Amino acid sequence: MTSASPPAASASHPSDDGERYTVGVDFGTLSGRAVVVRVRDGEELASAVHTYTHGVIDRQLPGSGTRLPPDWALQHPEDWRDVLRRAVPAAVAASGVRPDAVIGIATDFTACTVLPTLADGTPLAQTPLADRPHAWPKLWKHHAAQPQADRINALAHARGEKWIGRYGGRISAEWQFAKALQVLEEDPEVYDACARWIEAADWIVWQLTGSESRNTCTAGYKGIHQDGGYPGEEYLAALNPRFADFVRTRLDFPLSPLGSRVGSLSAEAAAWTGLRPGIAVAAGNVDAHVTAAAAQAVEDGRLLAIMGTSTCHVVNAPVLAEIPGICGVVNGGIVEGAYGYEAGQSAVGDIFAWVLDQGVPQEYRDEAEARGEDLHALLTRKAAGQPVGGHGLIALDWLNGNRSVLVDHHLSGVIAGLTLATRPEDVYRAMLEATAYGTRVIVEALESGGVPVHEFIVAGGLARNELLMQIYADVLRRPVSLAVSAQGPALGSAVHAAVAAGAHPDVRAATAAMGRRRRAVYVPDPSRADAYDALFTLYRQLHDHFGPGELLHRLRGIRNTALAAN
Repeated sequence: MTSASPPAASASHPSDDGERYTVGVDFGTLSGRAVVVRVRDGEELASAVHTYTHGVIDRQLPGSGTRLPPDWALQHPEDWRDVLRRAVPAAVAASGVRPDAVIGIATDFTACTVLPTLADGTPLAQTPLADRPHAWPKLWKHHAAQPQADRINALAHARGEKWIGRYGGRISAEWQFAKALQVLEEDPEVYDACARWIEAADWIVWQLTGSESRNTCTAGYKGIHQDGGYPGEEYLAALNPRFADFVRTRLDFPLSPLGSRVGSLSAEAAAWTGLRPGIAVAAGNVDAHVTAAAAQAVEDGRLLAIMGTSTCHVVNAPVLAEIPGICGVVNGGIVEGAYGYEAGQSAVGDIFAWVLDQGVPQEYRDEAEARGEDLHALLTRKAAGQPVGGHGLIALDWLNGNRSVLVDHHLSGVIAGLTLATRPEDVYRAMLEATAYGTRVIVEALESGGVPVHEFIVAGGLARNELLMQIYADVLRRPVSLAVSAQGPALGSAVHAAVAAGAHPDVRAATAAMGRRRRAVYVPDPSRADAYDALFTLYRQLHDHFGPGELLHRLRGIRNTALAAN
């Protein structure tokens, strides 16, 4: 399904006005969206969304019906091409902009979403190997490679590998090396057929230009590229002798800086998108990191939280620090001339949706229908009337594992304090608060590690929930600023497209001209903040008790064994 609309503030359609425009395309977990943006000032003329036909593939493969094990999450590459075929021309048509006024296009992707391909870029999922699960793109939230990640981390520490400290001491199961090692060890034939192991962020640029490229952002944060290189062959051979040449044969490729022009739009891609062949195509990027430009968060100390199904936190600093549990620090990973730090939470919006899917009785649904509300609005309204701590609950926000600071995707959620009087809105509010507590853990880790946070900025769909934003302000004891654009990643991509096309000299200048944020929209209430301080102390006690994982790992192991035997 594709939908297109101009922004509410758009008063007229441009024609021959002499302005120049770019297109930004954001590939998310469930859909892709395109936005048409004026390069002079960042005005968004129109956007379009295309919902993926296959969505998240986590039960069985399309076509063959091959059943997937627990903790798997795949995607279909044709869904991504369809965004180019449908969302981009729909956005351009809705904007009224003539295609010859569009000077560049840029894209961003969820990460680490990674896929094996042939040497020409053909996904193995679209070859005779399509009935093999490991031939398919692994979505960022594919967490079945946790055993491989554990071995990668243990060996790195045993050998004293320098790079492990740049990733908070632990490489995630979500990232390139763990997923690739899982392919090798569970389906060697697919691994042998894999000529390229490539981030979807780079693969989609390959589809636009017809030539392969790799970007510094995904390589640095998801591909263990530090100080000019990847982990060495001796280390990789110690993981598995057949893994020794993984970097040299499947991964290594010259890296392009963010905002650089990596090619021109091919004739085939021009036919898909309705744009002119030959316009600038920018290097690929990660959805969270590219949003920093849209939210004017590229300056040091502006911590940006991109809040959707999950949350990614990014912040720049002038110093290099190794902070335990942080996803990574990359020189130039967000903008040239700064060290970009990344952290995150593997589930946020997904947790709130889970409450709706699992814990709302029919009477609540009837009330929402009668009032013309969706269930999120109903539970938010009911929860907003509670005093802080009134539900008597503390929850751990690990329903999809923990990305920061424990970096363990086999952890699971915990709710403490349930009674027979607990209501759905109690659980809902406890989950809102749990994600805020998880963010506070990240902020405190950054600041204790020497990376100051001067401003907290939120982008993404969850910024529209006023109760959630106020909870964050109270829990963090700091104001919350908001990105103006509702299409932050797509706008950020359009900013980078403007740089690649030469309309602005660099990303910082383009950000100043095209980005927008509203400062201190929510401010903390001292009395509520005091109450949350006491609750956060309890959260940390639960966090530190269950964080080592023995009990939660045993539960997951029992579950997986039972499912495998069924």
